[in-house]
Amino acid sequence: MSDAYSEMIGLIERLHRRCLDVIKAEIDRLEIRDLNAAQAMILFNIGDKELPMGELIERGYYLGSNVSYNVKKMVENEYVTQKPSPYDKRSLYVKSSDKGLEICNRLEILFNWHSEQLENGLISSEELEASKDALSRLEGFWSSARHSLPKA
Repeated sequence: MSDAYSEMIGLIERLHRRCLDVIKAEIDRLEIRDLNAAQAMILFNIGDKELPMGELIERGYYLGSNVSYNVKKMVENEYVTQKPSPYDKRSLYVKSSDKGLEICNRLEILFNWHSEQLENGLISSEELEASKDALSRLEGFWSSARHSLPKA
């Protein structure tokens, strides 16, 4: 395995943890005690849309049981509402409540501010775009069957 690929895998994991740390700091600053960083990120991914649970899992980096547990907690704490699918009663749709949308809006403001700060000399918009493109291609590679080892 190349050193760059190995280091990138570790960096992706650390970046995910740092992102959750940043979100937790904002939640703490707002004195919100009934929501954790992972739940706030799920809310951010829901945004103002109504999504089936399966799509929510696909959009994020969550395991199904984690999403189910976190959505249950967010329903209890009134950050999201859920309802059964009109087509399949086993499938649930989730939507941010007004309380949840406030969190989405706060994170949007935070991430916009971060973007502005980065563009003030740390990382150019071109570099961000190139990084996003490379990570999107990596996601596509990992999502495909091409990366499976051939049968012996």
